[in-house]
Amino acid sequence: MKMTKSRILHCLRAPVGGLFRHVRDLSASQAAAGHEVGVIVDRTANDGLTEKRLEALSSHLMLGLHRCAMSRDLGWRDFTATYATIRLAKSLDVDVIHGHGAKGGAYARLAASRLKGDGLRVASLYTPHGGSLHYAPSSLKGRIFMALERRLARSTDGIIFESAYSADLYRRHAGPITCRSRVIPNGLLPEEFAPHTPSSAATDIVFIGELRLLKGVDLLLEAMALIDRPTAITATIVGEGPDAALFRQTAEHLGLAARVSFPGAMPAVHAFPLGRVFVMPSRAESFPYIVLEAAAAGIPLIATSVGGIPEIVAGTDTKLVPPENPAALAGAICHALDHPAETRERAARLKISVGSRFTVDQMSSAIAAFYSDISR
Repeated sequence: MKMTKSRILHCLRAPVGGLFRHVRDLSASQAAAGHEVGVIVDRTANDGLTEKRLEALSSHLMLGLHRCAMSRDLGWRDFTATYATIRLAKSLDVDVIHGHGAKGGAYARLAASRLKGDGLRVASLYTPHGGSLHYAPSSLKGRIFMALERRLARSTDGIIFESAYSADLYRRHAGPITCRSRVIPNGLLPEEFAPHTPSSAATDIVFIGELRLLKGVDLLLEAMALIDRPTAITATIVGEGPDAALFRQTAEHLGLAARVSFPGAMPAVHAFPLGRVFVMPSRAESFPYIVLEAAAAGIPLIATSVGGIPEIVAGTDTKLVPPENPAALAGAICHALDHPAETRERAARLKISVGSRFTVDQMSSAIAAFYSDISR
């Protein structure tokens, strides 16, 4: 395998969220380093915003942007997507196939196994990005996906975990890691460290994320209802998702409708100025980009102690709150609003820490080194 200047194919399903952002940043960095890079992704996600993202992504892909139908759940499209990945990887003569997420990881590793069976030399890499690891091992989907993970481990040359939490979750749910592995955290671009300045109409709180129960927006609303202050707490809930209507109903039921706005989805850089404190009340996470982005912006952060979030704030005086605890969340919000200078100073220290540990350059350099280690 030619690892000095390589031909790399990234495989993922949905071009949305942190997984897509990771592939975008990594592939751009690899292309800038002189590698020839391609991406294969689902073709059924074709709304206007997705098309713009993919158009921007394709600008640095010398091996092209390729699309085929990929289903979220297990189904017949998995067979056609696997064979499409095999044909593409073979025609492009790639040195590395790097799968991202449960589906992208499966297609990439099955393709690599087939190419190796044909006598071709190709490295098979996998980054879980949470995904199927969050299914309860006792559930039907959990049993199916973990059985597939154990089967696909035989075709894997290396696994990259974005957090120590994800690596531990993999061991607990899928079993021992039998190939080379490395923890390489996600990274941020230099422009994401621009300072946070609340707008003149900023609310006390801003939440940014997918509107589903896993993200804990209902817990944030319950916490707001517990707070009794002379000046009522206000919040902006940025995002879209399957539980958006439920959260609006909850706000109304709790008497918060006049104090909570739901402006829809927008980029984080445009959303941060809408609030003075960023609150992340999640029930579960992997290694969320939005927490990294908030820290880089210097907006005061209140987050739950789940997933890889403790790794982001490690070594700083930023305190996390327990999940599923509206009372603790309410207390943290009140403290942040009652001590603004202290809160801003703490956010500034977290920003410095994140800037020294989580950059795209550090991430891509570490991944390049791992590729090279595997090729030896």
